[in-house]
Amino acid sequence: MKILAVDSSAKSASIAVCENGRLISECFVNTSLTHSRTLMPMVDNALSQADMNINDIDAFCVNVGPGSFTGIRIGVAAVKGLALSQNKPCAGISTLEATAYNFADDNCIVCAAMDARCNQVYTALFRCDGKKIERLCEDKAISIDELCEELSEYSEKIYLAGDGAEICMKTFADKLSNIYLSGENRRYQRAFGTALAAENNKETFTDSALLAPVYLRLPQAERELKIRKGESLK
Repeated sequence: MKILAVDSSAKSASIAVCENGRLISECFVNTSLTHSRTLMPMVDNALSQADMNINDIDAFCVNVGPGSFTGIRIGVAAVKGLALSQNKPCAGISTLEATAYNFADDNCIVCAAMDARCNQVYTALFRCDGKKIERLCEDKAISIDELCEELSEYSEKIYLAGDGAEICMKTFADKLSNIYLSGENRRYQRAFGTALAAENNKETFTDSALLAPVYLRLPQAERELKIRKGESLK
């Protein structure tokens, strides 16, 4: 199965074209340019490098969150449009799970953490054994101190990954001796990881009309409005 995968869930963005788990072509950028400006040219470039066109793609997948509210909306909208125009299935993948696939050939625990601001992170834990990825908890938004307490329960080597990794490392470095900050080559989510996660969970493929963002918490503007109204943030 040929898959075109998209990630625009944070500052970086990437596109991957894969077939049966094999990476054929990939585009990655980590600039200040907006995803609405770069994403579709990257799709065209990745397909060109793979010597394919959009009609050759069997299915699409995209990171649906957590992450940047705007970035996620752009990625989901792009994939919905591509899948709908081709009448092809698509899959929504957790950004945190896609990040964990950077460590698929390692033996470790991956703590994927994305900066949620206000001393919080979007996070999930995954165990890698060199062959498969095992999810240890659901995606959630918690404080960095709470995450530190959770990680103290593990004695295995733990890699911090994601755009919140450096922030967490500053808190964890003097408290947890088995924590390591991943190198930049594995730190950020990539569309290739998105494709691998979709390949390994084929039941996630669905009709494009059902694809939707997963935010974990309300956007800042909505939260501030609820606070002013005295409403619950849950």
